[in-house]
Amino acid sequence: MTLTGVRLLALLGAATILAACAARASPLSTTAFTREQRAQIVQIMRDAMRKDPTILRDAIVVVQADNDRIEAQAQHDALVNHQDVLFDANDPSAGNPRGATTIVEFYDPRCPYCRQLAPMLTSFVAIDRNIRLVYKDLPILGPASELGSRALLAAARQGSYDALRRALMGSSSAGLTEGSIREAAKKLGLDWPRLQRDMESPAVSKQLSANKQLAQDLGIQGTPTLVIGQKIVEGADMPTIAAAVANARHDHSLDQSKAVVPMSTGAAHI
Repeated sequence: MTLTGVRLLALLGAATILAACAARASPLSTTAFTREQRAQIVQIMRDAMRKDPTILRDAIVVVQADNDRIEAQAQHDALVNHQDVLFDANDPSAGNPRGATTIVEFYDPRCPYCRQLAPMLTSFVAIDRNIRLVYKDLPILGPASELGSRALLAAARQGSYDALRRALMGSSSAGLTEGSIREAAKKLGLDWPRLQRDMESPAVSKQLSANKQLAQDLGIQGTPTLVIGQKIVEGADMPTIAAAVANARHDHSLDQSKAVVPMSTGAAHI
């Protein structure tokens, strides 16, 4: 236990002892503490913090640290419980399909930060050949975003998700309309009537609904958000992403080493 924890316990202990003594004097009390006893406890706390204000500051730090620990554990548990949908083989992806490290990106095609990150993340994956990048389309910025995400998932059925993604992410987000999507699709040689049909297909609707539900289950509230290893990284820049990838690989190597069980050689000992 930290020194702060000891100080807080001592302070609370003293206040509780005083209240307990007062309670013995009133054995017929129907509540844990009377109004007078609660007032005594509050006064003890006030006097202590007035004499040493660092008690309150240290208490806030301890509480925040505990909240961070609880949040991190909840995040880890959520990721573990959603592995099957988080790494769905039906999701569009880039990089090395057999990459040892997977980055899952939740993004909106109209999100300016997603657009800014896109070319840098593409270059990162091109340089590091041991990364698989999985895309989770998450249209949260209105109807135009929904339209763009549907077009991308429909393009995946023609093997052109990545190509159309580059075209749409490189254009003006304000110009993400059916007309601009049709123009980009035709330039890429896509079958536009088929793309239109697939955009409204139950399969595309189901995939987008699954992505939204997964984001909600993981507590994701904005884009871009990345899942790297067992960590959720929000609104990341490239140094943060590179560090998260390095940490994920380190954690994976530790898990691998723990899984190795030394075997006896059967050698005789004198």
